[in-house]
Amino acid sequence: MLNPIDTDAVIRDGGAVGRFPGEVHEGVAWWLGACLVVTQQARRIVVAHDGHPAIVEFASRLCRGAANAQHYACNVRFLGHQTEERLMDTLKILEAVPGAWLSASDDVVLIVRITLYDHHGHALSETNGLAEIRRMIAEDHVPVPVNDQARGTIEPWHQELNQREGLS
Repeated sequence: MLNPIDTDAVIRDGGAVGRFPGEVHEGVAWWLGACLVVTQQARRIVVAHDGHPAIVEFASRLCRGAANAQHYACNVRFLGHQTEERLMDTLKILEAVPGAWLSASDDVVLIVRITLYDHHGHALSETNGLAEIRRMIAEDHVPVPVNDQARGTIEPWHQELNQREGLS
């Protein structure tokens, strides 16, 4: 592993939480995106973030990891800067689509939080994917694409897509 983390300390509370820099780095987001797709066997996911300047690169890396996960050719719908409620509404409407919410707070130190959601809109727990993701990262078994045809896509979420998908 190029830049290891303390998986037991960081991979928790539905995803990953830690100080940046220090406990987490942008590569963790890539790993989480790839592992989310594989553990949830997802062909599509939805990603949004809170707009904090430090979180934008984390979101980009998570999207790229998801689009490059093994043979899934995952389509990542990137909502960009949105509220967590908007992400949850989108997950409900699309039905059976996992997602990720990225946020940061910097009261004294910058804390990055990446919350992963399963096909039912529930934050991952030890029984629905989080333990497996922690193990995959700890053992350096983060999924990579098997060939160019297996690469997915990242699509920005546009207003016309909202209307076509029944969102306002």
